[in-house]
Amino acid sequence: MNLDLTLRTNAVSSPPQFQKWVSALDSPSKRWVSPPMRFLLFAWIGFGVAWVGPSVDAADRPNVVFILADDLGYGELGCFGQEHIQTPCIDRIASEGMRFTQAYAGATVCAPSRCTLMTGLHTGHCFVRGNHEIDPVGQLPMPADTKTLAHLMQNAGYRTGLIGKWGLGFPGSPSTPGIMGFDYFYGYNCQRNAHSYYPEYLWRNDEKVLLEPNTYSHDVLAEEALGFVRRNHESPFLLYLAFTIPHKKLQVPSLGAYADKPWSENEKICAAMISRMDSDVGRLMDVLKVLKIDEQTLVFFTSDNGAVHQFPRFNHSGPLRGRKRSMYEGGIRSPSIARWPGKIAAGTVSEQVWSFWDMMPTMADLTGQSCVLPTDGVSILPALLGDPIVEHPPIYWEFHEHGFTQAARIGDWKAVRNGVGKPLELYDLNSDVHEDNDLASDHPEIVKMFESYLQSARTHSDVWQVPSAP
Repeated sequence: MNLDLTLRTNAVSSPPQFQKWVSALDSPSKRWVSPPMRFLLFAWIGFGVAWVGPSVDAADRPNVVFILADDLGYGELGCFGQEHIQTPCIDRIASEGMRFTQAYAGATVCAPSRCTLMTGLHTGHCFVRGNHEIDPVGQLPMPADTKTLAHLMQNAGYRTGLIGKWGLGFPGSPSTPGIMGFDYFYGYNCQRNAHSYYPEYLWRNDEKVLLEPNTYSHDVLAEEALGFVRRNHESPFLLYLAFTIPHKKLQVPSLGAYADKPWSENEKICAAMISRMDSDVGRLMDVLKVLKIDEQTLVFFTSDNGAVHQFPRFNHSGPLRGRKRSMYEGGIRSPSIARWPGKIAAGTVSEQVWSFWDMMPTMADLTGQSCVLPTDGVSILPALLGDPIVEHPPIYWEFHEHGFTQAARIGDWKAVRNGVGKPLELYDLNSDVHEDNDLASDHPEIVKMFESYLQSARTHSDVWQVPSAP
């Protein structure tokens, strides 16, 4: 792969050791404290930039299926330690591919996490940094000139489809899926409507599609995903399959294998929802094999943030502290898997650190594209293909509900601030993944480094302003 990731700012490009970040911070120039944004080499057709185009032959460009669960916790899959909820199909993907133990969602709630995936920018730089509702229906849209992951794949000759939840605009806004690079869209434009699994309507591109009463939306989305693959299997395609399970409400047509369990009704529904999604993931994998494109398809499975449900029986966050809306690992570490037969070694467990914004440079690397596009990410393609772990620059999150919270990870160190004016907490994730032992008082120099980084990691936003200290 010939993607050229060239640093166009004063940011440090790839820290081989944590100490280098400390040294850079303490240097007289402190050059690295400018936002750590790279520029991805990529040519945009029609945007006044010279055409460069993909350098990888069409025959060598795999299909990409990116499956995104909604509010699925780190511990809710069998392959990540779940003992009560059955997920055999997703577990099989893990056994046939690579399971990531240190992969991160883009944010701790839905919309900003999806924005980081689409733009390659973390929540200190992207436009949508929270769930900002627009009345009567919709969310804060991205600017019309936003360049997305879908645009990048279109530029490489891919057919692009989004099935499921969008949540980054509203009908008629400058940020509909079609404007943002998707050739085909079917699902929820407004993520607030996705809180019901029995909606009155969904959207096909810009057309409202009325549903028959008692139509379970997940089932329709699953069928649409299969249809997109069947229609487009003869050319490279990107399928972004953004399921809404297991987000609230707790609704499912059948309790299936859990009907007779001695559990509460809500526990049964929660488990049945996840198993239903698992079954449809299995159906999708079967279609890839029937169409004989299984070995030409790279499949990702992940979740947009931590668990929303809190039934003690299920231990939704596994060994992690926190849940959705938390800056602790349970709110942002995602159960993530990648599968690509013949390319990704089966049964691999990887400690590669990555987050959603790494998908932009990874997909550019995969498709051999080059020109200039800003990104906070790095390509993890080498790690997928079995090369050594890619050193990752600092990872940053911010969250704007009920105040302003921040978190960052550099190496194995993790810093969390639970509100403006609150003391910084410091954890060593290598020895304390549950974040029980705050080491801030033992490492003032590292706290100082994180303090400076948290100030410099974000750009100003008129929409997402930092409140004054109480």
